[in-house]
Formats: sequence, structure tokens, C-alpha cells
Amino acid sequence: MTATVNSTSNLAEALEYRPVYAKVTWRLIPLLLLCYIVAYLDRVNVGFAKLQMLNELKFSETVYGLGAGIFFAGYVFFEVPSNFILLRVGPRIWISRIMVTWAIISALMMYVTTPYEFYGLRFLLGVAEAGFIPAILYYLTIWFTSAQRGKATAVFLAGIPLSGVVGGPLSGWIMKSLNGAYGFAGWQWLFLLEALPAVLLGIVCFFYLDDDVASAKWLTASEKEKIAADLEAEAAPKALNTRRHGLLSGRVWLMACTYFFFAAGLYGLSFWLPSIIRDSGVKDPLDVGLLTAIPYTAAFITMYLVGRSSDALKERRWHLALPALVGATGLALSVLYAQNTVLALAALTVAAAGIVTCIPMYFTIPPAYLHGGAAAMGLAIVNSVGNIAGFVSPYLLGWVKDLTGSTNIGVLILAGTLVIGALLVFANPARVVNR
Repeated sequence: MTATVNSTSNLAEALEYRPVYAKVTWRLIPLLLLCYIVAYLDRVNVGFAKLQMLNELKFSETVYGLGAGIFFAGYVFFEVPSNFILLRVGPRIWISRIMVTWAIISALMMYVTTPYEFYGLRFLLGVAEAGFIPAILYYLTIWFTSAQRGKATAVFLAGIPLSGVVGGPLSGWIMKSLNGAYGFAGWQWLFLLEALPAVLLGIVCFFYLDDDVASAKWLTASEKEKIAADLEAEAAPKALNTRRHGLLSGRVWLMACTYFFFAAGLYGLSFWLPSIIRDSGVKDPLDVGLLTAIPYTAAFITMYLVGRSSDALKERRWHLALPALVGATGLALSVLYAQNTVLALAALTVAAAGIVTCIPMYFTIPPAYLHGGAAAMGLAIVNSVGNIAGFVSPYLLGWVKDLTGSTNIGVLILAGTLVIGALLVFANPARVVNR
């Protein structure tokens, strides 16, 4: 009888406080999702600008690949220092600072005239944006337990495909409609107009976000106590909880290496998708932009369905490895049908659906090991090492294209990285990550 009463009491308590996490979700996640859409668009819109700027500025494919990738040199070098500062000044100020400074630098890209100016501004853009993703992922650990955080993280990272769905047609329209307006080329308008939302959102974040649960005036005292108790109970069994653990743990570095292989596929696709579609026979920038929305729309749907299945079954490893293998297959098929626009686009749609789904599924794994200071530092390490791929894959594709006249060999190499990443996933014990 007592057990039944306790069980009923626990159920009543769970139902009573379920709206608390819904309240937190609706307060934070829509804004953070919008911020990431803008961030990812500013990071990869150089892939659209390339369609005009390379010819106008007489840049080679290698110059483009190095410039696209050098963003990640700045990003990687300053990622961990950025999260140290985050822990000192608080998420609200630091997230706002990141967004405003990267927007200013992104807008300055419109004045690039030489390769070295291109390299310099791309590097500074990486420095400015360093820490953004781990800052948000750490911020989510402040508000959500793992049960709720998986869904919140997936929605946040949906910014990747949504930036493609929105950004592709928008970028194509800007470059076609404003080319030559007031003496500026379409690619210059692209950098200017797509930087402005980040400034506005940075200001909104400063006034809208709270540093932690305790400072949230929109939560009641009992709601704050419930969230704090849930987070404290969940933190107890986690072995990695200090900054030192986050920086030095072998487990963290293994996770970082795994992420490298997934990120290589993602950034290869993101930076080169417009060019691959153009090379298949589509020349109009607006048409290229509209067609790029198709793979990202499929990726958004797949990301949602796979994430929902993973949460329902409480299984992480196969829900990560299988999309990676699907993505690798899609990339390989895109090479096979490179000269046929319809078949190449179908293959790239399969590739995008698999590759993009890997990212939110991957980020269900680190929180299974990390808490507190270890989460802030560990996520910074993971993101830093993983994003080295953002330098390697665009440069590799540019170099291969200049050398062979085609991106095919480079795309096949990226398919191989996804297979390696899929295998490394199983280094994580199911009993730890399947929650």
C-alpha cells in the first residue's frame, strides 16, 4: 500500500512539474535556434558568395578553400579561452558579445579584394565566433536534465538544416537581384545583409537571457527549486565534473576525434554544395539557392524523425552510426552521378539527410559523461578538435579541384571520414550513453 501511495505521489509530482521544462523550453529555445540559424548562415554563406566573387576577384579554388577553412583556425585556437571567459562573465554577456562581433566582421567581408584580406577576415570571423556552440550547449546544461536536454539540443542544432532551407534561396535571391545595386556586387550585398540579423539578436540576447536558473525572474521559487534539485540529482553519478577533467580526460579527446570525422562531412557539404550543384549544370544563382534548399529540407525532417526514435528507444549509438553511413553512401553516389543534375541532387539529398542528422545525435553523447566545469571545458575541446575538420575539408576539396578539375576524389575522402566516425561511436558503452 505504501509503495502504491509513493508511486502515485511521484507521478503526481512529475505531472505537476512537467510544465516547468516546457516553460523553460519556450522561453529559451526559439531564440537560441534563431541565433544558430544566423550563426551558421554567416559561417557558410561564403559558399554562395564564391559563385560570383572568385571570378570577380580572380581567386583560385585553392584560395577559396583555404579562406573558407581558415575560419576554423581562429575558431579552434580561441574556443577553450572563450569558454574560460564564459565561466567568469556569464553566458548572457558572452553570447551577446560573440554575436555582435562576428556580425561586424562578417559584414566587412564585402570589402575583400585580395586573398590575404580574405584569409585575414575569415580568421578573425573564427576568432569572434569561437565558443558560440559550446557556450550554448553548456548553457542548456544549466537549465535542463539529460531527459529534456536531448530534445532541446536537437531543436537548437536544427539551425544547421534550417539555415540551408532559408539561407539558400535567400542568398541566391540577394546575389541575383542586388548584383550591381549602388555599385556593389551581389556577393557584397550578401555579406552585408546576412550580417545584420546577428547584431540585432546579440542585443536581444543581452536583455532577454538569464545567466542561470536562480536569476530567472520568470520562474517561481518552487520551479527554481525543482530544476535545481533535478540537476543536482543527475550530477551525482557523473565522474567528469571539474575543468581539469574537461581538458585532460582521454574520454573527452576520444569524443573530440569522433566529432572531427562527422564535422569533416558536414563542412565539406556546407561549403561546396552550391558549387557541386552548379557544376552539375545549373548556372543561375537563384536556381542554385532554391535547389540547395531541397537537401536541407530532407535533412531537417530526417533529423527530427531519427531524434524522436532515439529518444523513444533510448538508444544513441546506432541512431548516430547509421545516419553517418547513409551520408557516406549519398556522397559516393553524388560522385557517380556528378554530371546529371537530377541524380546528383538526389544523392546529395541522401547525403545531407545522413550527415546533418549526425550532429544533434552526436551531441547526445558528451553530456552522458560531463557535468559542471567539465561540461564547459569538455564541450569546448570537442568542438575545437571537431572543427579542425572545418579547415581541412574545404581546403582539401579546393586543392583537389585545382589539381584534377573535379571535386570527386575529395568528396569520396569525406565519405570515408563518415565511415570512420561511425565505427568510433561504438567506443562508447551502451550502458552509459543509451539514456
